[in-house]
Amino acid sequence: MDCKKALVETAGNVDEAINYLRKSGIAKAEKKGDRVAKEGLVFSYIHHGGRLGVLVELNCETDFVAKTDGFSDLAHNIAMQIAATNPLTIARDEFDQPLLDKEKEIFSDQAKKSGKPKEIIDKIVEGRFEKFYAESCLLEQHFIKDPDRKISDLITDAVSTLGENIVINRFSRFSVGESNQTEKSK
Repeated sequence: MDCKKALVETAGNVDEAINYLRKSGIAKAEKKGDRVAKEGLVFSYIHHGGRLGVLVELNCETDFVAKTDGFSDLAHNIAMQIAATNPLTIARDEFDQPLLDKEKEIFSDQAKKSGKPKEIIDKIVEGRFEKFYAESCLLEQHFIKDPDRKISDLITDAVSTLGENIVINRFSRFSVGESNQTEKSK
């Protein structure tokens, strides 16, 4: 029904209809963002050879959705992303201020060595922070299977498809030879 409506709205243009459906899905996801996600699953991923493992808690609103293949596939993709990229946090608002202050100082010192004006240095520091967040925050990382999409896009698409709010609550990444595992939670 949504496909037919999209084609009618876009006068039969398939590319515009696809964009219409994606925008519609984002709107649906935003409406569901405030709903409580207290069901879900803990998904485990062990990388080939057993030297790297990830546990991720992915929450949704009902156990019905938690048992679907789409939800399990999302959890699997998120766990693989964590295994491959070792993010520091789920979202950028989870960083401790002292760490951000330290990074800002490093970025500023590096930029000042260029001898550029302060306005340019500020933009360089801002750009380096965006890159830092894109590498360090799980939701802002580019998906390893499709670099044109971010992990937040995967979740938005799943919310649109499954019809419920979905939240990554926490994750832990374990690696043989590392002195301590990393656990990130909201």
